[in-house]
Amino acid sequence: MEKTMPLFPLNLVVFPGEDLNLHIFEPRYRQLVNECFAREMTFGIPVFVDNKLPGYGTEVHITTLHKRYDDGRMDIKMKGLGVFQLINFENPVPGKLYAGGDVQLLDPGDTFSPHLDALLTLLERLYTLLQIDWDEVRPDEPNLSFRIGHKVGLSVDQEYELLTLESESERQQYLIHHLDKVIPVVSEMERTKQRIRMNGHFKNLDALDF
Repeated sequence: MEKTMPLFPLNLVVFPGEDLNLHIFEPRYRQLVNECFAREMTFGIPVFVDNKLPGYGTEVHITTLHKRYDDGRMDIKMKGLGVFQLINFENPVPGKLYAGGDVQLLDPGDTFSPHLDALLTLLERLYTLLQIDWDEVRPDEPNLSFRIGHKVGLSVDQEYELLTLESESERQQYLIHHLDKVIPVVSEMERTKQRIRMNGHFKNLDALDF
């Protein structure tokens, strides 16, 4: 489905279902947010990387106006809705300070994947190595890949690539491939940290039998 909406490019990836807090201070985005409040509109956050708009982003809606400052600045809370592909981009929209454009809202596809057990095993291994509590991960939630997309050490470019994948199965396979590469590196770092901690300590070593 095509849709015309205000656009707020950012150098970050917003995943569907994600809660995002933003401090709004530029006049063009204060205007955008005020109009979205007044008209109960959504807006889009296209990803801006390497000084360009590669074409994908996320539709969001404002859930809370946390604070409005005397000078017009605002602290807002938003939630990601779904992924879109940019059709055209106009900056600014005629008569407005902010940008806008037409987007193609993408079908979310399957929300569960047969690769779930393999992904959870690797995720638990990573979090154990990093001594991070992973109880907040809920495997029964749909689109788990989006829920953990910011929590597995992906770069912005990698998060963008994850956003562009069409199915949950593809996204989980992508994360499994990433974790397969990352976990050995993290494991070696942990062993290095242990060796550094032992440096200067008294060591009980077995005698060598020549």
